[in-house]
Amino acid sequence: MSEQVYFTPAWIGGPQATPESALPLAGGGLRFGACEVARRDAATPWQVRRELLAIPDLVGVDGARDWLRALSGPRAEIAGLGFDRPRVMGVINCTPDSFSDGGERFDADRAVADGLAMWQAGATILDVGGESTRPGAEPVAVEEELRRIRPVVERLAAAGCRVSIDTRNAPVMRAAVQLGARIVNDVSGLTHDADAMATAAELDVPVILMHIQGTPQTMQKNPAYDDAALDVYDELKARVDACSGAGIGRDKIVVDPGIGFGKTVQHNLELLNRVALFQGLGCPVLLGISRKSTIGKLAGGAPAGRDRLPGSLAAAVMGASRGVQVIRVHDVAETRQALAVWQAGELAEAPAGP
Repeated sequence: MSEQVYFTPAWIGGPQATPESALPLAGGGLRFGACEVARRDAATPWQVRRELLAIPDLVGVDGARDWLRALSGPRAEIAGLGFDRPRVMGVINCTPDSFSDGGERFDADRAVADGLAMWQAGATILDVGGESTRPGAEPVAVEEELRRIRPVVERLAAAGCRVSIDTRNAPVMRAAVQLGARIVNDVSGLTHDADAMATAAELDVPVILMHIQGTPQTMQKNPAYDDAALDVYDELKARVDACSGAGIGRDKIVVDPGIGFGKTVQHNLELLNRVALFQGLGCPVLLGISRKSTIGKLAGGAPAGRDRLPGSLAAAVMGASRGVQVIRVHDVAETRQALAVWQAGELAEAPAGP
């Protein structure tokens, strides 16, 4: 059986913290001076051999040239948004039952007001959803989902906000784009609705492909992987390739490893620690960990909501420090502040010599 090889950037930092041989990470301000090279055979995917190699030592490693090109090349703009620095996506759940803020924005006027406040606070994408996909959530009828999101998408788009529609259903995608949404965000990676892939291609808008194991009803019932990061990478690569075959190019794709969607706390930590691996897909990477149960469990049982804000900010900075281009959050102003302080320190110019 053929050996699979994966490259995860390491020794990541600003110019003053990385060797001269370092390469830019996804064309941004961060650089990486080494890669963790992981190898496994298809016959025994749970047996992973890893070694850490500096960039000069990667010469001659099978696949290194293609991997380094994908890891270091700049990312295409998405809906007019560049990725020279981490971007913040604000969450607007127009639902009565989302895990953290369910019911807070079920009223359209409140959802719009909060969305405009997030935009003013520095969000560059507003992610509007009308169906909860928390663990155990039941599907919502398309008609009800449409009723929830229509006024919110229309009014936020009319106000000049960059809106993404968080939906698994092709009719909702179509309606939202007609109302002014510029991005489709599908937690099922365009697999839930048989018409979703063709609809997204026809609409010709960027898509966010998230990884999920199972469905919201089943995903937390004993999730299992041979290696969480490598398995999720393979599955997202398959979705990216499927999109390419359907006419959706990499320049219109964002990938999301799906923290909490069919993962244990340990799986989520493995994904967060190795999230730079997903830059190998050549697409911007989104991290959605804000207020999720993993943070609550790591923080001694902190309940869903703002009690998980400190942990959410720590995770956001961890993601940014590993090259994540989009951070999906409930608390926009606080996340922008945390990222601004991190960026000012991490990417500062090296001090002048004596």
